[in-house]
Amino acid sequence: MIKFFVASVFIFLYLPIFYVIVASFFDVKGFTLKWYEQLFQSKAIIVAFYNSLTLALISTAISVILGTLAAYSFVRYKMRSESLFYTPIIIPEITEALSLLLFYNLLSFPMGFYSVLLGHTAFNVAFVYVIVRARLEGFQRSLEDASLTLGANEVQTFLKVTLPLSMPGIVAAALIAFTLSWDNFIKTAFTTGPGFQTLPLIIWAQAARGVVSPSLNALTSLVLLVSLLMAYLYVRLSRKT
Repeated sequence: MIKFFVASVFIFLYLPIFYVIVASFFDVKGFTLKWYEQLFQSKAIIVAFYNSLTLALISTAISVILGTLAAYSFVRYKMRSESLFYTPIIIPEITEALSLLLFYNLLSFPMGFYSVLLGHTAFNVAFVYVIVRARLEGFQRSLEDASLTLGANEVQTFLKVTLPLSMPGIVAAALIAFTLSWDNFIKTAFTTGPGFQTLPLIIWAQAARGVVSPSLNALTSLVLLVSLLMAYLYVRLSRKT
């Protein structure tokens, strides 16, 4: 009975996704790749793909650097106000997105790439911090003490001992940060400006107008593929650490 219930839950969750992916490969004549070919012929899709990828990569890089340094500081020096890093995770994303929008309006900050980038980074840093902090808490402090005793300074110890030992957690955090930025819609929709679109925004714009075409299925499948790949890599890496 329990197995049947679990199987039913998984079917309910993943059957719509499976349908979208399958529908992107068929038309009235049968199997086809023309819907994917149409995507790569659309300048708007290519630009949106570039915007999404650029945002995800830059946001991930900044978030990993800031989150890792913050996690190291709080773990090693027992700094206070740690709860501030959990706030972006706890509060509803739409609340944070609206707050960013009001803040940008107050500062007359130009809306576009940089406003979206700041929003994604502010959200991702918290996830990087939590993951890397768990990794830093997991290995023995005696290894760092041994490095310091043998003559290395704190910077050398961090670069040659702490950082390599923390790398599995840092890579896992980077995968999560990339995924969160890649398929983010709410924060992007609230903080974007005229002429700047990402793939999730294009998907929403077409779906909101009731335009559920095979090309939209293909676009959604590509976005899902990247997200699922990052999630798979994260799970595999987590099991090895």
